[in-house]
Amino acid sequence: MKQTARIISIYASDTAGVCSMLYELGGMTIVHDASGCNSTYSTHDEPRWYQHDSMIYISALTETDAILGNDARLVDDIVRAAEEMKPRFLALCGSPMPMMIGTDFDALATELEQKTGLPVFGLHTNGMNSYLNGASQALCAYLKRFCIEVPKEKKSVNIIGATPLDFSLNGSVGSIRSWLKDNGYQVVSCMAMGSSPEEISRAGKASVNLVISSCGLAAAEYLKKRFGAPWVSGVPYGKSFSAQLLNALELAEKTGICQSPHAARTGTKKVAVVGESVTASSFAAALETDCGLSVRVLCPQALQPSILADCDSLIDCEDSMAAAFAEADVVFADPLFEPVCPRGTIFIRHPHEAFSGRCFSGEIRNFVCRELKREMFSL
Repeated sequence: MKQTARIISIYASDTAGVCSMLYELGGMTIVHDASGCNSTYSTHDEPRWYQHDSMIYISALTETDAILGNDARLVDDIVRAAEEMKPRFLALCGSPMPMMIGTDFDALATELEQKTGLPVFGLHTNGMNSYLNGASQALCAYLKRFCIEVPKEKKSVNIIGATPLDFSLNGSVGSIRSWLKDNGYQVVSCMAMGSSPEEISRAGKASVNLVISSCGLAAAEYLKKRFGAPWVSGVPYGKSFSAQLLNALELAEKTGICQSPHAARTGTKKVAVVGESVTASSFAAALETDCGLSVRVLCPQALQPSILADCDSLIDCEDSMAAAFAEADVVFADPLFEPVCPRGTIFIRHPHEAFSGRCFSGEIRNFVCRELKREMFSL
C-alpha cells in the first residue's frame, strides 16, 4: 500500500511518450487497447492537435479478442488503414491488457512489415511506466531504422528529447534553438519537435548532441556508439548556467567525453525542485548560479531518474514526498503537488505538462537564457 497515492496525480504513461515522440514524424502509431489510453493522451497530454495532424489510433481491443488471442483482426485492421493512410512507418505499442495476455509485439511487427512493406516498430510499453520510457523506446527505434551515414560537421548539434510533455508549447524549444545558433552552432535536428523526418535522418552529421530530457539519453548513447558524437545533458535555463552548458558543449566536442554540468551541484534541503532529472536539475543549477540559492532535486521514482547530483533525492511514494517537502523552506513543483506540501513551506507553482496535462499550461514559463532573480518568485 506504500505505493498508493491518496492525493497526488500520476505522470503520463509510456504509451503517451511513444505518441508524443513520434507525433510529427509522419508515421502511424497504434495503441493496442480497448479505448482509454488514446483518449487520455489526446485530451490531456497532446497540445499539438490544434496546429498539426497526426495518425494516432487505438486498436479497439475487445474482450473476446483478448480471451481468444485473436491477433488476426488487429493485423488486418492495421494493414487496411496503412493502405488508405500511406504512413512512412508503423509503430505498435501496448497497454495493460496486452501485457496481461502476453501479446508478442515483435512478432506482430514482423508480420505487419511483411504485409505492408513499411518499417514497423513493435514497442514494449504496458501503460504502467512513465512517458520517459515510451518516448525513449520510440526515438531509439526510429533512429535505428532511419538514420543514414553522412559526413560530420564541426559546431553542429542535435537537440534530443524534446516533447511537449516536458517543454509544453511555450517557446522553450525554439529558444534553445536560438541560443545554439547565436553561439555558432548549426542545429541539425530537434528530436522530435519542429524538425522534418529528413533532418532527423541526418542526425549523424552532428559533432555533439544536447540532451534536454532523460528520454533522449538512450538515443544519444546510440548516436555516440554509431557516429562517435558525445552528448551533453542540460537545458540552458538562466544566464549563468547557460554559459556553463555552452562550455560543456565545447569541451565535449573537443574531448569526445560526455558532460552533465547540472549534476555538479551541492545543494541543501532548504530549496527543492520536483521533476524530471535533466530539466529539474538544470533549473536547480540555474537557481543556484543566478539566485545564490542552494537547491536539491526531488525526482519521483516513476520518472526513472538518470542523472542526479549527490544532494538530490529519489522520491518513491507520496509519504516520502510529504516528508521531503517538510524539510524544505521552498518547494518548486507542479500545482498538483501542493496538497502534500505542509503549512509553513513556501510553495511555488512550477507546472509540468507530463504531470498535470494542460490544466496549468498557461503558467509554464520560458526560462531559457533568461536571468533568474529571486523577485521573480517572491523569495
